Amino acid sequence: MKTLYIECNMGAAGDMLLSTLSELHPDPDDFFERLNRAGIPNVTFEKETIINFGIKGTHVKVKVYGEEENENMHSHHHHNHLHNIEHIINSLNINDKVKNDVMSVYKIIAEAEAYVHNSTIENIHFHEVGTLDAIADITGVCMLMDELAPEKIICSPINTGSGFVKCAHGTLPVPAPATAYILKNIPAFSDGTMTELTTPTGAALLKYFSNEYGNMPLMKTDKIGYGFGTKQLEKANCIRAFMGEAKESENEISELICNVDDMTGEEIGFAVKQLFENGALDVFTTPVCMKKNRPGIMLTCICTEDKKDLMLKLIFMHTSTIGIRENISKRYVLNREEKTIDTKYGSIHIKESTGYGISKSKAEYNDIENIALKNNISITEVKNSIKK
Repeated sequence: MKTLYIECNMGAAGDMLLSTLSELHPDPDDFFERLNRAGIPNVTFEKETIINFGIKGTHVKVKVYGEEENENMHSHHHHNHLHNIEHIINSLNINDKVKNDVMSVYKIIAEAEAYVHNSTIENIHFHEVGTLDAIADITGVCMLMDELAPEKIICSPINTGSGFVKCAHGTLPVPAPATAYILKNIPAFSDGTMTELTTPTGAALLKYFSNEYGNMPLMKTDKIGYGFGTKQLEKANCIRAFMGEAKESENEISELICNVDDMTGEEIGFAVKQLFENGALDVFTTPVCMKKNRPGIMLTCICTEDKKDLMLKLIFMHTSTIGIRENISKRYVLNREEKTIDTKYGSIHIKESTGYGISKSKAEYNDIENIALKNNISITEVKNSIKK
């Protein structure tokens, strides 16, 4: 699977993401020529190759009225409402998908700003994130994501930085309140660097595009991009991105196993139901012969690592066992998607699975059963209607 992994050990800002992803593009010079022709008013892009901490990378200068973006630009540029930004975006020479992506990113920022300022999205005045340099960063990143077209985007935990930052509202703690709101439910940390490393723009872009967060997966890397920011820090101030082929879906699972010989069928059935309802991947029983030639049941619960402690508690709670065995296994799964098709009898959900050069599809049985009962026909007739 074509995978993009974004490493944010030094946070994330819009210009740094733009710089990093541009290094993955097959023709970055042509890309920036087209980006400069996109029509963002009073904005130009200049790509430069720099060496920082002995590492070669890219820094993109985003110039507004001929001046490169910096943390003080909000003090002398016009502030915008969301409808002003939407007007600018709709006038750009970019495709409709990219326009939709740009506006979706801005809505993430608008929601955060509205929450922080106890206002509404319509009444929010965009400051740093609403100036033309941010429009440029977001548009450029959205164009690159569209042209690079990764099938999956994985982001590392995000370094926020620490300390305080000066902005239009005064001196605020890092991460800035809007950034902190955007990063809710996203793995983030601070390594103690006393500056703002992640901006609202950077956070919103990662939240919108990332499919998941975590460590770099097992993948064959084709290209690596280094994008540098303007701040001179004690560590290399860059975002690193890897593009390549990740191995088909694989993860580790736990098999939790116990034997019981003193429970009724009803009690075992109840235990199985509780495990399923609390997130077990699978639960099944196997008849076994136990000590003293007693017939018994081996209960097997399969779960992900994050569910293991809960499953252990439930097994001890709802069975008579006093000991549970664990086997750690690797699980290989096909990539799964769901779509809906229309038949002459009604809509049916179809599960499609692909990977390892294999493609499978299966209709949702509950849908088939409901249609068969409603129309007084056989299940076979419903299945045949799907093939037509």
